[in-house]
Amino acid sequence: MEFGMQFFPAVGPDQKSGQQYFDECLRLTDHADTYCYSHIRTVEHYFHPYGGYSPNPIVFLSAAAQRTQQARLVTGAVLPVFNNPLKLAGEIAMLDAMSDGRLEVGFARAFLPHEYDRFGISLDESVARFDEGMEQVELLLTGENVSHEGKFHSFRNVTSLPRPTQQPRPKFWTAAFTTPESFEKAGRIGNNIMAIPIGGSQMGELIGIYRESWKSAGHQGDGRVMLAFHMYCHEDEEEAARIARGPLNRYLKSLVDAAKDWVDGAASDNYKGYDKMIAALDAETFESQVEKGAAWVGTPEKLVEQIKAYADAVGGFDDASLQVNFNDMAYEDAERSVKIFGEKVMPAFA
Repeated sequence: MEFGMQFFPAVGPDQKSGQQYFDECLRLTDHADTYCYSHIRTVEHYFHPYGGYSPNPIVFLSAAAQRTQQARLVTGAVLPVFNNPLKLAGEIAMLDAMSDGRLEVGFARAFLPHEYDRFGISLDESVARFDEGMEQVELLLTGENVSHEGKFHSFRNVTSLPRPTQQPRPKFWTAAFTTPESFEKAGRIGNNIMAIPIGGSQMGELIGIYRESWKSAGHQGDGRVMLAFHMYCHEDEEEAARIARGPLNRYLKSLVDAAKDWVDGAASDNYKGYDKMIAALDAETFESQVEKGAAWVGTPEKLVEQIKAYADAVGGFDDASLQVNFNDMAYEDAERSVKIFGEKVMPAFA
């Protein structure tokens, strides 16, 4: 198992300015190569404290690329629905060049109704825009003088520049949440999968769907699974909980507030059951997240046991993408955790 750092802003100007937040994030990436964190990852979201500080993950990852030499740079994830594929393909290849071929590209459908509304796009176009956008970006990265007539974007005789440093292109990931069809499709088309734990047994079932689809499509190996966790490591159990509890609870409330339109009446066949899912998330707390293994908080010894238990429960996975400074956590606390985890937890999984 490999461990990386994930930066998911869930703060607004009343908590941290953009300047402070990104200064702290980039200072934490300085530790990535020292402790062998395998990747740096961030998101694409808009307009709301939940993710809104990161409207373009490629901008942040470009800065992180200059402060690391080994860690992979992972978009977690870019949103084809809000991007022109011609622009996105060029930005991907540009970052691939600037990072000496360390980029991996995660794609997601987006799931927040307020973002669709503000961009003037229908939720019912989610799947179609995702499929078309990813197909067009891949075509632009792998081919020259290419053409594509799409429902949403079209182009003729285009050679995207710069050309990718990695050939034929950087690795692709699909971000998925709870929809079995998303896991099945990712395996079928040969993408790696990035997901968020939603309970041990259900996540295990979803990973199983992905792996079976991967094998049925004739791909070699088992695919690759990345799961995202909140993580806080401290030598003292009670102190770990004290420091992490407030930021994690505020992060959960920020998520639910950003997605409240699902509970208030938003609906789409592209997002079946999201009203129930968000309502369930509204009941989540620090304690419930730790109990189900979605948040890793405690001493190094406890985290080693917890990680092994969770991996066994879901049938194993390849990458843990760790939120290391969630919500308004102080930089000094996050840095301490990153160092202790790197020194005392990661070696147990080397």
